[in-house]
Amino acid sequence: MSISFFKYSGHGNDFVIIDSWDSQPAEQDLPKLARLISRRKYGVGADGVVFISEGPHDVDFAVRFFNSDGSEADMCGNASRCAAHLAHTNHIAPVEMTFKTKAGDIRARVEGDYVSVRLPKIGRPDGVAMIDVDGFSRTYHRINTGVNHAVTWVDDLDRLDVVKYGRFIRRHPSFSPGANVDFVRIVDRDTIDVRTYEIGVEDETLACGTGVTASALLSLAEGYVEGENIHCRTRGGEELNVRVVGGEGEHREVSLEGKVRFVFSGALAQDALKAEPQRR
Repeated sequence: MSISFFKYSGHGNDFVIIDSWDSQPAEQDLPKLARLISRRKYGVGADGVVFISEGPHDVDFAVRFFNSDGSEADMCGNASRCAAHLAHTNHIAPVEMTFKTKAGDIRARVEGDYVSVRLPKIGRPDGVAMIDVDGFSRTYHRINTGVNHAVTWVDDLDRLDVVKYGRFIRRHPSFSPGANVDFVRIVDRDTIDVRTYEIGVEDETLACGTGVTASALLSLAEGYVEGENIHCRTRGGEELNVRVVGGEGEHREVSLEGKVRFVFSGALAQDALKAEPQRR
């Protein structure tokens, strides 16, 4: 038996997507499958694995997100955009669609390789913590954009050791049971640079959709940027846009917009699901 898959990238945030509509893997196998498929040397290699399946009658389909370590995430912004593109390409859903995630229903629109997703209800920031790591002292703001994020602002983003600080902050008791960590530099009144350390990947990723959304919303709340459309530049070399329309807090409509890349498709053979050989 082989497993067909599609490899996608959202600004360097890469995913393996499996259309499991007709042959859903066993529930207990999903974390292991995600972990084995995500391996860079022995599997396909990805930041995470996405499973598309049939959803309730009021949506076009359902999506589940798994990080490369096999842990499940309620939401993933860039993976949602990639999944929407695949669903439209494979005639699962129309140009405008709705799909179910554990964080809530997502509305999406596909225009060529440009995909926008309207995120589920996002509440207000829910706390701050001043944390010092080897003399690097910052205030981190907490917000949930489908997953928890800890956001802070820095002047020098290029030379920042994102992995060192992100790994410490993500395990800090103030952000229990864990949070992605976003480091933000304000470029001008409608543009920010963002680098993110992601839990589940346990490394910096080239882009994080929920991370740029968290960074844009908190930058708006703190008065660092203004307007309905915040341009977010990532390490992937491309720009994600966060569009914020409407009132405050729960009454806002927040959308994540940008291009996706369909990289390749294939079939995963059984050898890819074997344990790694012992290394010398």
